[in-house]
Amino acid sequence: MSVHLLVVDVGTTALRAAVVDGDLGIVDIEQRSHPPSSPFDGLVEFDAAALAEVTLDACRTVVERTGVAVDAVGITNQRASTVLWDRSTGEPVAPGLGWQDLRTVTECIVANAEHDLSIAPNQSITKLSWLLSETDGLAGRDLCFGTIDSWIAWTLTDGAVHVSDATNTSTTTTGMRTADGSDWSDERLDLFGIDRAILPRVVDSAGVIAPATALDGAPPLAALVGDQQASLVGQGCVRPGVAKITLGTGGMLDLVTGADPPTVVRRSPAGTYALPTWSIGGELTWGAEAIMLSAGTNVEWLRDDLGLIETVDDSHEVAQRCDSSEGVVFVPAPIGIGTPRWDYGARSALVGLTRGTERSHVVRAVLEGVAHRAADLVEAAAADTGVELSALRLDGGMSRNPTVVRALADATGLRVEVSPTVEGTTRGAAFLAGLGIGNWSDVSAAAELWEPVEVVEPDPEHDREASRARWADALDRSVRWHPELSELEL
Repeated sequence: MSVHLLVVDVGTTALRAAVVDGDLGIVDIEQRSHPPSSPFDGLVEFDAAALAEVTLDACRTVVERTGVAVDAVGITNQRASTVLWDRSTGEPVAPGLGWQDLRTVTECIVANAEHDLSIAPNQSITKLSWLLSETDGLAGRDLCFGTIDSWIAWTLTDGAVHVSDATNTSTTTTGMRTADGSDWSDERLDLFGIDRAILPRVVDSAGVIAPATALDGAPPLAALVGDQQASLVGQGCVRPGVAKITLGTGGMLDLVTGADPPTVVRRSPAGTYALPTWSIGGELTWGAEAIMLSAGTNVEWLRDDLGLIETVDDSHEVAQRCDSSEGVVFVPAPIGIGTPRWDYGARSALVGLTRGTERSHVVRAVLEGVAHRAADLVEAAAADTGVELSALRLDGGMSRNPTVVRALADATGLRVEVSPTVEGTTRGAAFLAGLGIGNWSDVSAAAELWEPVEVVEPDPEHDREASRARWADALDRSVRWHPELSELEL
């Protein structure tokens, strides 16, 4: 009997409901826009009740259109956004706070300086503390906190479960767990005035949780997983030695390291973070994550602000009008540099321009600059984990740009395997849901389902050493452009 899995994939500005088959092929997908609002500079909010309605409608629409019986449901989501709701009514008590919300930067700086706690404004802990202290009428109410997975799980089960998994509750995401991921941190909760009673029960990333009674047939909810970890599973990177990188608006590199947990909650020396990749059977598997703050946004800049291309897809065609960038190098850092330097005061740099520089050289330099930043992530991950990579698997919108794929192989010196779908997250959540109902016996089966649509090997004629040296020189010119921001340690 064939298996059909329903995946709810909630991103920052849109959500997708997809029906996936037993080979992780996407049968049908329904996408709905749900962008956050920004009432003031640095504030990012969303309507959690509206998100719940849109999610249910998208799920019902795609299931009805495909006409299949769903065997299990999986949820994957952008991490760290914060929802606070009333347990008895099921209604949000305040706007949801998006992961990009910066209203608690000061609280993070104070926690770092006065309490030696590594906390960043994208994490949930200061957002939740702010909601608890700044929202009127909360006294005496039975409250629930959740990241997006927790809120959607509540929605799909008609309020039967208040749960989350290790990938969404980790200290990297929420700032509220112990370093080894085994429990909530009393020290952190006490400091920010958070009662354990409002926190979700932590469950496995794969395993039956409860019936999704809000959907026809009440299929079992059987997977919860953060987006980057879902992409890792969806691309079969379930053992050390293979990493995935997602190049979308920003860029995330993730890889598996094994069963050994970190001992401290700190960024690693080369700028990566240790984080849980999944929890199955009560056992945590760990990995590392490296972050590029800006990837696809640089191509949008070429289109929307410079007018050098008409569409994002044009970037490849225009870049191919020249054989090389002729020494032009672009550093993509419009909002700073993430791994490895973590310099929020860095800014984009375009160097090496001459009177002969043409549009195609600039466009190619931007695409190659994203690839070089990805190579920085690869090198940082190897330095922090000691894991030697044999291949790099690629998803995200930029994975469909041949210039980027070629530049990535040459910059990293690794074989690049391109995902069959742009959103590896959907494949990963579907696999974990299937694993949760016994369709697969072990997470290692995800590796057997990996079939890239394209494999690109590094060009043996490419002088990688010289190219990386030129890149490093350009990168040095972009950092500490705003020294006061460069001093921030978050």
